[in-house]
Amino acid sequence: MTRAEKAARIQQILDELYPAAPIPLDHVDPFTLLVAVVLSAQTTDKKVNQVTPALFARARTPAEMARLTVEEILGLIREVGLAPQKAKALRRLSEILAARGGEVPQSFEELEALPGVGHKTASVVRVQAFGLPAFPVDTHIHRLAERWGLSSGKNVEATERDLKAAFPEEAWARLHLQIIYFGREHCPALYHDLEGCPICSWAASKKQKEAEAERNRAVRQRGKKTAKS
Repeated sequence: MTRAEKAARIQQILDELYPAAPIPLDHVDPFTLLVAVVLSAQTTDKKVNQVTPALFARARTPAEMARLTVEEILGLIREVGLAPQKAKALRRLSEILAARGGEVPQSFEELEALPGVGHKTASVVRVQAFGLPAFPVDTHIHRLAERWGLSSGKNVEATERDLKAAFPEEAWARLHLQIIYFGREHCPALYHDLEGCPICSWAASKKQKEAEAERNRAVRQRGKKTAKS
């Protein structure tokens, strides 16, 4: 099976499982989505969605956020990971956007120039807020692309290039969400039964299956040793 054939079959399965995958971060416009994505680094979407209602009640626009102090923002987002750094980034990026009229930019260059905004965050905002071509790669997508033989797994940049080449551009937006949901619900990082997986069972190579089985055995063994000590 060629990579193109494999990608087409994976896309068909994901479309059947998740015909309308929702955006997991609660938001109402490009700015609130940008804020939510910045907060989501090293934090679950569930936790971000628990934190943002109080934050957005105080500040739902760049101008309103810029009027808050870093300490006020920190108090509202304290439960998320890396909260002190994110509070500073949100305050500064809000000041920048407010000075430009309050509009969230659409280009990678302008988005990635904002404090706290990396390539993945910019990709999410572009594709989910503006419907522009992008294929954000998070840990789930990076891991599954390697498992399925769609990318080498060398780094997220290579994974993004490989996935963009494997799938049609018009499908990138929904595939980004579909793969995330599939990773959470069917394809965990550890103790995954590749043979029983709707995709890994046929997409993963024999070498990949053996390597993951060995890794799982090693993790279990370390767990047993830790429990005894």
